[in-house]
Amino acid sequence: MKINISGHHVEVTNSVREHIEEKFSKIASHFPTLVAIDTILSKVHGKHHVELSTNYEGVRIAIAGTDPVMYPAIASATKKLDAALKHRKGLLKANLHVKPVSTSEEIAHEKVQSLDLA
Repeated sequence: MKINISGHHVEVTNSVREHIEEKFSKIASHFPTLVAIDTILSKVHGKHHVELSTNYEGVRIAIAGTDPVMYPAIASATKKLDAALKHRKGLLKANLHVKPVSTSEEIAHEKVQSLDLA
């Protein structure tokens, strides 16, 4: 999985890069079809914002996490991304099941009328 990291008013150091890669290793193992994650780190008004965006099975998923400290903001955004990906995966698996088709009342009534019950 490719991780694109960019910083806005924040320097992206090796330790920050390693922390992000460590957090995304779990997500990469759970979602092997995930190709890339775009990460934007920014600091606005004394708070760190982490924006994550990716494409998963044809749907764009974007998440944001905010905290006064950078590492908890990364953890918060990663946790939200994991939950969103699990939700999308559940929707995809739910659509695979064939749901039974019920007969409408008019058709059922006609079938009962055509039967010779006497």
